[in-house]
Amino acid sequence: MPQDPTTAGAGGGVPRPEHPRPSVVRADWINLNGTWGFEVDPGDSGLERGVRDRPLAGSITVPFAPESELSGIGDTDFLPAVWYRREVAIPEDWAGRRTLLHFGAVDHDATVWVDGEEVVRHRGGFTPFTADLGHRRGTVTVVVRARDDHRGPQARGKQSTRYDNYECLYTRTTGIWQTVWAEPVPDVSLGRPRITPDVAGSTFHLEQPLRRSGTGAVGDRAGWTLTASVRDAAGEVVTATVRADLDLSPRLVLPVPADRVRLWEPADPHLYDVTVTLADASGAVVDTVETYAGLRSVSIDGKAVLLNGRPVFQRLVLDQGYYPDGLMTAPTDAALVADIELSLAAGFNGARLHQKVFEERFLFHADRLGYLVWGEFGDWGAAEEGSSHRGEYQQPTPNFVSQWLEALERDYSHPSIVGWCGLNETHQPLTDRGQVLDDATRAMFLAAKAMDTSRPVLDASGYSHRVLESDVWDSHNYTQDPAEFAREMAGLAQGRPDTNFAHGTTTVISLPYQGQPWFCSEFGGIWWRPDTAASDPDVDRGAESSWGYGEPPRSEEEFHHRFEGLTGVLLDDPLMFGYCYTQLTDVFQEQNGIYSFDRSVKLDVERVRAAQQRPAAIERT
Repeated sequence: MPQDPTTAGAGGGVPRPEHPRPSVVRADWINLNGTWGFEVDPGDSGLERGVRDRPLAGSITVPFAPESELSGIGDTDFLPAVWYRREVAIPEDWAGRRTLLHFGAVDHDATVWVDGEEVVRHRGGFTPFTADLGHRRGTVTVVVRARDDHRGPQARGKQSTRYDNYECLYTRTTGIWQTVWAEPVPDVSLGRPRITPDVAGSTFHLEQPLRRSGTGAVGDRAGWTLTASVRDAAGEVVTATVRADLDLSPRLVLPVPADRVRLWEPADPHLYDVTVTLADASGAVVDTVETYAGLRSVSIDGKAVLLNGRPVFQRLVLDQGYYPDGLMTAPTDAALVADIELSLAAGFNGARLHQKVFEERFLFHADRLGYLVWGEFGDWGAAEEGSSHRGEYQQPTPNFVSQWLEALERDYSHPSIVGWCGLNETHQPLTDRGQVLDDATRAMFLAAKAMDTSRPVLDASGYSHRVLESDVWDSHNYTQDPAEFAREMAGLAQGRPDTNFAHGTTTVISLPYQGQPWFCSEFGGIWWRPDTAASDPDVDRGAESSWGYGEPPRSEEEFHHRFEGLTGVLLDDPLMFGYCYTQLTDVFQEQNGIYSFDRSVKLDVERVRAAQQRPAAIERT
């Protein structure tokens, strides 16, 4: 089990003090969360007005967005631009090394200055970026401007483009919303290891990028070596060394002896510790990082998606990753763990991480707990003016692909991820006008396939399937009556899943189905309000305070009858490799969760669990 550097580098009282990147850890680092200077720039004119060069009017608690309560601000109006300022003391014992300043995520267009010099700019609110501060010493002044035009085309996921929340769209997130931190590295340092498990060969393949700071090139490494050591609870499993002076990214093959093979799977999520070391020609250690790896495979056999060669029915739940007080930022690391544990307690074995690139610590905990996840992207926000939030006539910007590549690079080595999907509910007829959507869908699909050949990729979830060679196929269906749901889902057996057509119309929106493995990746969404259902299930119908799918059940017993019927249809379908129920928790007005927004229990969770526990048809074949 990998060591978790929970609070190293953080002083007392720092919010979210744990290391934000537990898959690539160095011994020295500092957490820069806490109080920063802060100011809203409503006209986005701050640079012209000299805001960058003076103290700011207020303060904020990082890493929480200004719209959240935990930030200390709670301003839910539109915030076109915001500014941050903080003095950072670079430790004296970092002398001789370069300082890297890391931002977990800043929504949406961030520019960072240090002592008045621009050091990095990054567009995209879901993925990390880094500024190389060189050999600066002493105290430096860090200034961040974040621009966030919520009404323009950008990947924003579930963030509302209206002033208020509505339907399944929620309070916006602007600016810094993940941990800010710093670490020292040598001039030639180790990048993020890329670890590929090979179950058939009982081997790990490790590709290790090398980074030469300041010059943009890697060189001057004659005689240098790269070593990786894999360990389990009994000690060293395998160690290998290769030359580090020939390739930009040296590769290591790490065969695991037969008596030390232990596969990663939900019932036994075994992780090996891995240490990667870069040494110079004299043998002196130049750089070291700690990481970990899980030995598991994902493959396809007919309609089945296999894990380690066996069909494991994916009982997924839709997880939006929102919190009442932190919005897209979990209030604590324990809250991330609790969400996984709540899901497991309800009988799910994984999740679609929906319309959001979750912080990496969530994946760390999924790795530890044996929780299957689909890595996704928050693509909503690219629709033309006047179209719905589902993105008709979608026109993603190039930044969609660049962010998606950043997410794929960040998360590649996490064994809990069993599939990728870059787009959700794109919705457009097969006409000439649809060419932009076709191009975008193919670009996102090919980006994932180029980055990762070890996992299946879904071209677009739910509606417009536009890539014939998509590894899997899916549909979304919120029919509430189990008998009608069964009739609609029977289309797969006839070779014609309902995703060929827009819901409620006969307009073809997908290319012909090619027989791939298929799952219903959104269903249920039962609108359940226990405080009103027994007396008047229609009390809030149409009101802003409540939203969900279908007619609300009139009792908890009716909820369970519906849930058992809907899940039973999919569990008993021999052509179905999994499902995803909407959703884990209520989120603001969207009240269709298994749990309430504050994670309190709202129904008999054990009964929800029991409904999902029998072997699925595809597991019995």
